Amino acid sequence: MSNTNTNGRLVSLDALRGFVMFWIMSGEHIAHALAKAAPIPVFVWMSSQLHHTDWNGITFYDMIFPVFLFVAGVSMPFSFEKKMSVAGVNTPMELPAEEKRKIYLTMVKRTCKLLLLGFIVNGLLKFDGYSQTRFASVLGRIGLAWFFAGIIYLNFDIKKQVLWLVGILVGYYAVMKLVPVPNFGAGILTPEGSFSSYIDQLFLPGRLHSKVYDPEGLFSTIPAVATALLGVFLGTFLKSRANEFSTNKTVLIMIAAAAALIALGLVWDYSFPINKRLWTSSFVCFVGGFSILFFTFFYLIIDVLGFRKWAFPLLLIGSNSILIYMASEGLVNFGHTADFVFGGLIKFSPIVWQPVFTAMSVTLIQFILLYFLYKRKWFFKV
Repeated sequence: MSNTNTNGRLVSLDALRGFVMFWIMSGEHIAHALAKAAPIPVFVWMSSQLHHTDWNGITFYDMIFPVFLFVAGVSMPFSFEKKMSVAGVNTPMELPAEEKRKIYLTMVKRTCKLLLLGFIVNGLLKFDGYSQTRFASVLGRIGLAWFFAGIIYLNFDIKKQVLWLVGILVGYYAVMKLVPVPNFGAGILTPEGSFSSYIDQLFLPGRLHSKVYDPEGLFSTIPAVATALLGVFLGTFLKSRANEFSTNKTVLIMIAAAAALIALGLVWDYSFPINKRLWTSSFVCFVGGFSILFFTFFYLIIDVLGFRKWAFPLLLIGSNSILIYMASEGLVNFGHTADFVFGGLIKFSPIVWQPVFTAMSVTLIQFILLYFLYKRKWFFKV
């Protein structure tokens, strides 16, 4: 059974990308509304998981961003496969210098586009002034982490890529724990006292997201490269190794790798707490393990067993994930449109359930837009 669609892409990747993006675009609002309208344990738990932790700790909502970045890493070996085939080489390291220069230029352009789009999502076009503009962004971190992971992938074999991963995680840990911050000392992992926050305060231009630090700041972008690299490793395994194993063994290897990373993250948590805002090394390992588990589930159900129809709504999101993210972050007022179309009907429902139906109506409008774009093959690519 084929593991890819007609474009050579793993269908499960787009489905997983759509799954995590669904909660950002409007799914979280449905869950919160359900928890208030019908506060049964499952709805209350779902709602609690769709908030970021205050500082240390982890929720499902904290995993969404790194899973998305992980998926970008998984895609990388597949995206370079055609170029390697045309050049007649087996590894990206063997690509001719001229071909690599073309790839580097493409990567730089993509990263710059993501940085610019991140600025726009943060309100660049409001022209509030340099000091009020936030330059760090989710899209910017995706672009930078993907870019540097790509540089490592293109220039080092798998053993050295692993050394890069270990070096990034251990090096980040050492700096965060051992390098003193003025007025605080070394190893103070608080919003005000961490070395990452100190770097943001010194060098990050414009406005910081949280006054004394930025969750997408400069120094904490370094371990995000490791998150992308974990995705690269999985993509490399699937592309070049999966044919050597049975499907069952492939899935078992992925589950074992996920369990090892989760265990390492939990152990490391005792010394270097799992923290999304600092993107700690323990966070990279823990969420990297869950990223593999999420992917394994979608891979097994969609690409191996062939059950794809149920995932079509997720594919609508995943195929235009950057567009719907930007639109949902304030560029499009879906709530106004949903109220115009469905508001009158919703008023006839019980008051306690009206917020639920309102949130669902926003999701429906978003899916109508995504379906329209999908049918016309209009995809926003960077």
